[in-house]
Amino acid sequence: MEKWIRIIGAREHNLKNIDIQIPKNTFTVITGLSGSGKSTLALDTIYAEGQRRYLESVSTYARQFLGNLKKPDVELIEGLSPAIAIEQKSVSHNPRSTVGTITEIYDYIRVLFARVGKAFCPKCEIPLESSTVDEIVDNIYKNFKEDARLYIFAPIAKEKKGEFRKEISNMKISGFKRLEIDGELFDLDEVDSLTKTVRHTINLLVDRIKLRKDNFERIYEAVEIALKEGEGFVEIREVDKDEKVLSIQMFSENLACPKCGYSFPEINPKLFSFNSPYGACPECHGLGFKLEVEPDYIFDMNKSLEDGAAMNMGKDTFMVNMMKEVVRSYGEDPSKKLKDMPQKIINALLYGTNREIDFSFSKSNGESYEFTREFEGMVNWYERRYRETDSKEIKDWIENNFMIQKTCQTCKGKRLREEALSVKLNGYNIYDITEIPIGELKVFFETLHLSEFEMEIVRELLREIKRRLTFLVDVGLDYLTLGRNATTLSGGESQRVRLATQIGSGLTGVTYVLDEPTIGLHQRDNDKLIDTLEKLRDLDNTVIVVEHDENVIRSSDYIIDLGPGAGANGGRVIYQGPTNKLIENPGNSLTGKYLAGQKTIEILEKKRVEKNQSLKIIGASHNNLKNIDVEIPLGKFVVVTGVSGSGKSSLIMDTLYPALQKELYNSKTRPGKYQKIEGLEYIDSVISIDQSPIGRTPRSNPATYTGVFDFIREVFAQTPEAKIRGYDKGRFSFNVKGGRCEACKGHGVLKIEMQFLPDVYVTCDVCKGKRYNKETLKVTYKGKNISDVLDMTVDEALDFFRNLPAINNILQLLQDVGLGYIRLGQPATTLSGGEAQRIKLTSELRKKATGNTIYILDEPTTGLHFEDIKKLLKVLNLLVEKGNTVIVIEHELDIIKNADYIIDLGPDGGENGGRVVAIGTPEDIVESGTYTGYYLSKVLEKNVNKFVNK
Repeated sequence: MEKWIRIIGAREHNLKNIDIQIPKNTFTVITGLSGSGKSTLALDTIYAEGQRRYLESVSTYARQFLGNLKKPDVELIEGLSPAIAIEQKSVSHNPRSTVGTITEIYDYIRVLFARVGKAFCPKCEIPLESSTVDEIVDNIYKNFKEDARLYIFAPIAKEKKGEFRKEISNMKISGFKRLEIDGELFDLDEVDSLTKTVRHTINLLVDRIKLRKDNFERIYEAVEIALKEGEGFVEIREVDKDEKVLSIQMFSENLACPKCGYSFPEINPKLFSFNSPYGACPECHGLGFKLEVEPDYIFDMNKSLEDGAAMNMGKDTFMVNMMKEVVRSYGEDPSKKLKDMPQKIINALLYGTNREIDFSFSKSNGESYEFTREFEGMVNWYERRYRETDSKEIKDWIENNFMIQKTCQTCKGKRLREEALSVKLNGYNIYDITEIPIGELKVFFETLHLSEFEMEIVRELLREIKRRLTFLVDVGLDYLTLGRNATTLSGGESQRVRLATQIGSGLTGVTYVLDEPTIGLHQRDNDKLIDTLEKLRDLDNTVIVVEHDENVIRSSDYIIDLGPGAGANGGRVIYQGPTNKLIENPGNSLTGKYLAGQKTIEILEKKRVEKNQSLKIIGASHNNLKNIDVEIPLGKFVVVTGVSGSGKSSLIMDTLYPALQKELYNSKTRPGKYQKIEGLEYIDSVISIDQSPIGRTPRSNPATYTGVFDFIREVFAQTPEAKIRGYDKGRFSFNVKGGRCEACKGHGVLKIEMQFLPDVYVTCDVCKGKRYNKETLKVTYKGKNISDVLDMTVDEALDFFRNLPAINNILQLLQDVGLGYIRLGQPATTLSGGEAQRIKLTSELRKKATGNTIYILDEPTTGLHFEDIKKLLKVLNLLVEKGNTVIVIEHELDIIKNADYIIDLGPDGGENGGRVVAIGTPEDIVESGTYTGYYLSKVLEKNVNKFVNK
């Protein structure tokens, strides 16, 4: 059997016709500088070919999709098994997807509840049980003592109005003798009908009997008759010799409430599915939220109606004029700011008037018209238009401008109908179960108390649930809940959820390709992840991981190091072989030198503008934050740390950043819950520099985003040839008509829509991808036309434009952040998240600094090699030295050790997190005894030892 995966002549993207061999059933790491070709080798070559082979192996039907898959540019791949990729992308954009549904654990729990859950009446909250006639009679003999005097009643009505003439007549015909009406017994012969307007409680007396063994058949028959007459219910009443009631017991052969008669639907797994009409909340259809008009989005309270207070409506439209008449009808002036008006007027504008108003308007031709009616209010008006219109444009306009998601008030965000939530297991309904952190939920199922009979039914179910929960705990996701919406997971969390799901599937002989599985993972949880990867390998799978984390690399069996540089300078094999051999002898490997300690990321020398100012957020309580107060010193490099799920993103990305946007720019983004922010007077802007693309189409590129292309076009416009032809700088733009190729509209490629598949881009056959028409390309500068310049790398362009400071300064910044290898015109769609983020940093660095800006970065080291991190640190340090504040959420210890100030959250994740456990310098954190402090102490110790050895 083949023991190696052999790849010969890999040429995809920037790979330089390389040959690779990877031992099967090993834990292999592919590493190298950002842009060196790691993902190209792992995902675009190995996984792409493995996916093709998987489709070939499945069925004839599956092979029809092979034509839609891009065949990797490689001469030969042999020994490769079917491949599964676990990438950084989010699991799902479907609001119905949760951690529980993705991992299929929720499906098992639904079956568990359907089999052994106990139903309760939603109204009376008492347990419901259905019993056969045999079980009811057995219970009568168990629950009452021998010789007990029993009345057996059939409940006919409870607190119902009516004459009941027909029912009473039928009872007489059936031969019954006595009837209890509102607590008093009557002979049926004395009763013909009841008072129609009074609520009555009626019980039919079926039999009076003493509880003896020799009366078994008579009792059995009476119970049968009572169940038939009482529509499934029977009431057994014990009385003494004076007819005084001693006790009452209700029984039912239906799953119905003996107290109020509430009839329960059939309990099956569908009842607990919020994706099924049978189980979903009828109001929100299982989403847990509804789109509703938000009153805060309708008016700018700082303006008057005359000045355009009605947002997105102008100043003189029909609806605005109606609102002015409403204001006048209350004796107020429409030119008055809304914030200065009485609340009753604001309520009338929002929710309508409860009285008619005389409206009078003038037409453009001078005619006037009048009418009288109630004003329905803008909230009601928008909701009605949204509900009634068939126009997608109008729906989108209302959604985007006036609506927000609000928790469904019917199910309170629980997604399910009330019957599903009324079935309980050990006191918990299925929603309660999905809200317990996974680590605690594992313990819950391990200690679940069930009867021997129930355990026999669900033993295999419980085993599978506990097994899958264990895998989620093993990958460090014990703080998540099964009810957590998939759209709220970070890339790293999504990846680990998929990883746990794959381990749970128990596949063998598969090639797993993982892209940066340590994203968002604290050092404390790294060991768990490594154990999980090793388990996947030990199931006789080949595990290939694209990774830069030192612990993961050191734990691998085999390593492939690509380089020596990035982009055009990468794509070559620097080393392939056992990991321990690379650490012993790094040779020319940059990765090896860092692993061997020959190279390190040093603590930078810092020049800070001392401001003695701070920003303070008070009472932050979003998600798991415990009403915390956090002070952030300004003019510093601040790092927010803590274990996964401790509340870092909840504090910074969900609360602080949107709150600052709202305060500084009047943004509509709703921040997480907090009381107030102090220190806003010290800042004038806030910028989040994330890893989202710099553009969604090939038209966007580094040159246009950073602004350097404006200067380059100016240079071409100043050439003698351009002046002779009368070309200005607009001629050299591929975004407007004139100089661009009109066949592809300046894209250089043509987009082919593939319906249900991703769009495909093919090179334009007119301009051959050059973006411009032939006449424009005749203009050259130093022998190069505008297309040639766009095809240059940053390094090449830096040399080409070395005498032009305006261009040179921007290109130098791109080189400083480690992007010397990217091409100026490289389409945004081909840039990694890390590359996009560093381009954004460059764009910020070139701006004139006010020194009062807050920059926020979430996990900026994602996808970065040790050498790239060193460059990133220098750039972030430059921003701080200009007086700005940089706030970084990060787990990378080399970033943390360079912080001026650290805010450490914890102590754990989920409900056990959300507190500030330590603040201060790196040295302060080391002394704090937190998880971050423990791992940071080891890194700082290395630095000290290296300094001493020097």
